[in-house]
Amino acid sequence: MVYRPTARVLTVLEMLQTHGTMSGPELADSLEVDARTVRRYVTTLQDMGIPVEAEVGRYGGYTLRPGFKLPPMMFDDQEVLVLVIGLMMARRSALSDSERAAQSALAKIERVLPFELRGRLSALQEAALMDTPEADTQVESGIVTALTLAVQRNRQVMLSYAKSDEASERVVDPYGVVCHAARWYAAGYCHLREDMRVFRLDRVQSVCLLESSFSAPPDFDLLEFTLGSFEAIPDRWNIDVLLRMPLDEARRRVPRELATLTPDGEWVRLRSSIHDLHWMARTLIALGCPLRIHAPEELREAFRRLAHQIYLLAQ
Repeated sequence: MVYRPTARVLTVLEMLQTHGTMSGPELADSLEVDARTVRRYVTTLQDMGIPVEAEVGRYGGYTLRPGFKLPPMMFDDQEVLVLVIGLMMARRSALSDSERAAQSALAKIERVLPFELRGRLSALQEAALMDTPEADTQVESGIVTALTLAVQRNRQVMLSYAKSDEASERVVDPYGVVCHAARWYAAGYCHLREDMRVFRLDRVQSVCLLESSFSAPPDFDLLEFTLGSFEAIPDRWNIDVLLRMPLDEARRRVPRELATLTPDGEWVRLRSSIHDLHWMARTLIALGCPLRIHAPEELREAFRRLAHQIYLLAQ
C-alpha cells in the first residue's frame, strides 16, 4: 500500500482516535515505516495544534490529550463511495424527510470532494439504479430512534397505535426493529394483547420510553418471527414459489429478510409475504432459474406484464 506523506500523518491521527494510546513500534508496524518516521509524523500533528502527548518508558506511547475536541472526520475514496451509495438507498427508506436529508448530505459531501472524485460520484448518482421497492408509507424518524433506543436498553415503551379506525395505548416490550420491503416494523410482547405482536411503525402515533425494563428471549429470531407474522396481514401477497437451484446458492442470492427458503426435493421452496407483487416478480426473474408458482395466481399475471414490458422495450 502506498501512502502520500500527508495521508500517513492523518492516518496516525485516525489510529490514535480509534485506539486511544499506541506505542511507537505499533504505529511503525501499521504504517510500514521506522520509529523515527513515526516521531516525525507526531511532530507534524503537534505543529498543526493537535495535542498528541508522548509517554516515555516501557509501557509508554502516543495518546491524544483527554478532552481534546476532535477535528471533522476524514474519509478515503472508498469510504466516500460507500457513504454515497448508502445515502442513495436512504432516499427510499420510508423515513420522513429521508429524501431531503439524504440529498442535503450528498450535496455537503460533494462540495468538499476533489474534482476527479466528485465527477465519479456524480456519474454514480446519475447512472446507477437502486432496484429497491419504493415506500408507500412514511414513518417519523423519531419513532424509529425511540424504539431502537428502547431495544438497546431493554426498556418498555408506551405505544399510541392506530389500526384502521381503532386507536389504543399499550405497553410493549420491543425486541427489535425491522425494515422490510420499504416498510418499518417493530416486534415484541404486547401487554395489552398478552401475546407477541408485530407493529407497523407508520401506524405508531407516539412512543414513550418507560422506566420499567424487560428481558428479551435469548433465542428470539427477529426476522423469522416478523416474516412469519406477515401471512396474517390482509394487505400483503403471500408468495409460494419453487426455485430450481441448489439451496446454498439460493441462500447466497436471496436476502434472508426477503423470504424463507426450505429444501423441497430437487427444488427450493421460497415463501415470502410482500405488498409489492410486481417488485417480487422482477426479483424472482433476476435469479435466472426455472421456477414454479404455487401462489398467488396474480403473480403469474405480474410475470406476464413484465414479459410484455420487456417485449416492448426490445422493439
